[in-house]
Amino acid sequence: MTPSSVPLTHEREITEPVDLCLPDGTLNPDAVGWTRRPLHRATLRGWGRTKRWEHWGVVTPRLAIGVTLSSLDYAGVHGFYLRDLETGQEVVRDAVVPFARGVRLPDRSGVGSAWARSGALAVRVDEPDGPGATRVRLAARGVRVDLAVERPPGHESLGVVVPWSERLFQYTVKDLARPVSGEVRLGDGLGAVVHRVGDGAFAVLDHGRGRWPYRATWNWAAGSGAGGRAIQLGGRWTAGTPSTENALLVDGRLHKLGAELVWRYDPHDWLAPWAVTGPRVQATFHPFDGALRVARTELGVVGSATHQCFGAFRGRAQADDGAWVPLDGLVGWAEEARQRW
Repeated sequence: MTPSSVPLTHEREITEPVDLCLPDGTLNPDAVGWTRRPLHRATLRGWGRTKRWEHWGVVTPRLAIGVTLSSLDYAGVHGFYLRDLETGQEVVRDAVVPFARGVRLPDRSGVGSAWARSGALAVRVDEPDGPGATRVRLAARGVRVDLAVERPPGHESLGVVVPWSERLFQYTVKDLARPVSGEVRLGDGLGAVVHRVGDGAFAVLDHGRGRWPYRATWNWAAGSGAGGRAIQLGGRWTAGTPSTENALLVDGRLHKLGAELVWRYDPHDWLAPWAVTGPRVQATFHPFDGALRVARTELGVVGSATHQCFGAFRGRAQADDGAWVPLDGLVGWAEEARQRW
């Protein structure tokens, strides 16, 4: 295929700062599109359908780590997850705070500080005022996390606004292949086990701000590798809208993939290979042995169920110039999440 015949995305690229909402709290039509760096200010108003979160996923040669802080209006839902990919050990610490008390989530991605405090868990994310690393820290019973997430020069991220209607919409930033260093300490005192995070470790940010329908289901897969190479794939929740959340990262440069993708996986065997395909994507995801996380939350009329596998990608995706880029060796996850919220 020649570069001139590559089916590039139909979506509009936004290159200047923009407010997500109009003064009355409805979606700003000028905010619908995608970006290479965070440019949206989440001027959200209203209560009950408004959701805000920061999630950092980290994969090292040995560990899969998740750090989450969120405000779902009626509750703050925060958590830590660790899986030792060698031994299968899992460590989970969760906290649910009524009416999201003690949570601060800024309107802009990559700016300022986000934090959440409860009796069971404290988490803080600090962005540098200038060049430097994002600091991710968490403290919970028997767990201490302190990570520095670098942003290489010229590194791009995917920002997308997904509009269901003028009153229901989501802004997401997916920032992949961020080198990360630091440590995770499990246990206290002389019996503590310290995992060093460094070579071969990558962090992924999922920044979300929006107003959601009561029920939602999504697929998400993300894989990162050395040299600013990564793949970001989403599905189901964007169907029927003019937006998608699919992208290829090559040497830190974003290539937007604008078509809805076909996801094939077995919900009776989550650890079987997953296939994700489209006009510019031919990817398979192969979970590591036993590397499945199952998370469920039930709070009366609201609840969630997530099945997330950790593993490695194979296949290829097409860059904007028509070249097919191999995905082999990218490491990350694939998931299905179902929400009532």
